[in-house]
Amino acid sequence: MTGPRLVVEADGGSRGNPGPAGYGAVVRDARTGEVLREVASGIGRATNNVAEYEGLLAGLRAAAELDPTAVEVRMDSKLVVEQMSGRWQVKHPDMRVLARQAADLVGRLPAVTFRHIPRERNRDADRLANEAMDAAARGQEWVPAREAAGTDSPVTARLGVRYGWREDTAPPTVTMLLRHGATPLTAERRFSGSGDVDLAPLGATQAVAAAERLAAEAPFTVVISSPLRRARHTASIVADHLGLDVRLSAGLRETDFGHWEGATFTEVRERWPAELSAWLDSVEVAPPGGESFASVARRVRQARDEILATRGGERVLVVSHVTPIKLMARLALDAPPHALYRMQLDPVGLTEIDWHADGPAILRRLNDTAHAPTDHAPTR
Repeated sequence: MTGPRLVVEADGGSRGNPGPAGYGAVVRDARTGEVLREVASGIGRATNNVAEYEGLLAGLRAAAELDPTAVEVRMDSKLVVEQMSGRWQVKHPDMRVLARQAADLVGRLPAVTFRHIPRERNRDADRLANEAMDAAARGQEWVPAREAAGTDSPVTARLGVRYGWREDTAPPTVTMLLRHGATPLTAERRFSGSGDVDLAPLGATQAVAAAERLAAEAPFTVVISSPLRRARHTASIVADHLGLDVRLSAGLRETDFGHWEGATFTEVRERWPAELSAWLDSVEVAPPGGESFASVARRVRQARDEILATRGGERVLVVSHVTPIKLMARLALDAPPHALYRMQLDPVGLTEIDWHADGPAILRRLNDTAHAPTDHAPTR
């Protein structure tokens, strides 16, 4: 047939703009209209436009996983359609990041076209976005309606999703998550987020030890790193030992701690007591001038989804930071947001997760540091 083989219908919404937000996307067979996949998720506090872009990203990933073929995207957001079609400029910084991610996904498909449709013709994606926001308000993850009712959806039946004891039908995608080595800020327990510090001499030694241990394990196919210098330095040391190239993923960078960068916890508590208390109480709250954990979770989920969409069944070494690695572990465990505060990650600690296409993820190890030289100083 000529024309697209798949249709993606995507939408997003925010109750407050900005406010509690979510997205939904449907992938259909372009010829028959059959629904092949539905995806939706709450994304914390965001604007309508951010949620609409998140819906687009989720729909494109789902289409690529099903069949990397020609796709037509249908959305009732004229802004997203016009920006992705190249007719309108993307001016807002948050939108630029999302538009670049969408353009990268578009570039991996043979052909993608965009069509603006009336809202009433995008009811399924809108419904999913609202279901996701409702689930998030209850503190739950969105699940397809049929699955919630205890029956198999067509997609669930096709993938054979099961819980509990299970028999593998396909090899999982394995992510070995490696925290970077120690920096000059590590021993002093200072907030180290978007500040681009390099490894301390101890950190470089730790990276070599991690490389030697990983070289003795099952081989990896790729090393993917945060673009921040301390992670890139660690990744380059390990990749040299493994004979692999390093690829960068902006979604794996550490939280931007804003005005708290470089300060100790005690210094922050003295200067920003109310702001620190609010930050500790909610993952939706950002440090002054910084980034909330909820915002970091959205980009980490996107980075994870991109790995799973493009590296299915492979062993992938990911070099990152405390928050992104904790968030990956939380996703694997389907744990609540405050589980972040119940995990400890040390320099060059290893965390291993199996992501099964036909079942739940499995956390195999967390913060394994048996290989790591240390100066016995406390770390964060």
